[in-house]
Amino acid sequence: MTGKEPNLRRVLHAPSGYRFAASVRPLTFSPYDPCARMVEGVLWWAARTPDGPATLALRPEGDGLVAEGHGPGAGWVVEHADSVAGLRDDLTGFAELAANHPVVARLAHQQAGLRMPATGLIFPSVLRAVLEQKVTGKEAYRGYAATVRHFAEPAPGPVRLLLPPDPAAIAAAPYWVFHPFGVEQRRAETLTRAARAADRLQRCADSAQATRLLRSIPGIGPWTAAEVVRVAYGDADAVSVGDYHVPNTVAWALAGEPRGDDTRMLELLEPFRGHRGRVCRLLEAAAVQAPKFGPRAPIRSFAHF
Repeated sequence: MTGKEPNLRRVLHAPSGYRFAASVRPLTFSPYDPCARMVEGVLWWAARTPDGPATLALRPEGDGLVAEGHGPGAGWVVEHADSVAGLRDDLTGFAELAANHPVVARLAHQQAGLRMPATGLIFPSVLRAVLEQKVTGKEAYRGYAATVRHFAEPAPGPVRLLLPPDPAAIAAAPYWVFHPFGVEQRRAETLTRAARAADRLQRCADSAQATRLLRSIPGIGPWTAAEVVRVAYGDADAVSVGDYHVPNTVAWALAGEPRGDDTRMLELLEPFRGHRGRVCRLLEAAAVQAPKFGPRAPIRSFAHF
């Protein structure tokens, strides 16, 4: 950041019991995410905003949060800071729905301060979700981090972060550029197709429109679309159909069944329509897991393919 760039500051009021770290956790891929991380209790989040590159710092202070922006897009990130922190999350009707199931009611009480963030920026979530398709978490993070560092552009502000890659740079890259990152041709080409549609995706008015456009891109199915809109729009109803673990988790938590498929998961979540994704998020935050019977998925390499 140069001395001429403004630092904008805003104080945000949080509801009683608000859990900051848990609420913003979906914004970071790992503690070492090159684009977003927690440093001594402060979230530093780099973004390409409509107004230019920016870094948002969010830190708890008293009963609320302080938001500070750095870079040309500082005004944009500060204006949207309450949304990024999950403070615009709408829980209308959820308490009544949760009361109908003892497990959900208990988790809703225990995790009452958990909120769902909405970044308002779609392509960074697309990047992460596509790279997470059908691979282990370690493979996904390796591909994500390597991709960000390959297209490295420093983010403004006092903490060393990188901006999410420019969609135009991703769109122009041949698929084989991603091979050394452990990303095979299928995911690489899905990512470049999504990058070409990044401007149209960003102009979508709501989660439903974004989902339709995402699903029209070859290589993007219901799982990827849900992963994107849950974070970009804070869509509390987005369910990651096609996930390896979530159907089992939902079946175990809500019905005591150690295994479940997508059909069974959706059946069990139907009473919570409007907040189905929120129920899944509560289960994740509470570290609910179904019994593990099968072998772990192997970590593969596509670097030499």
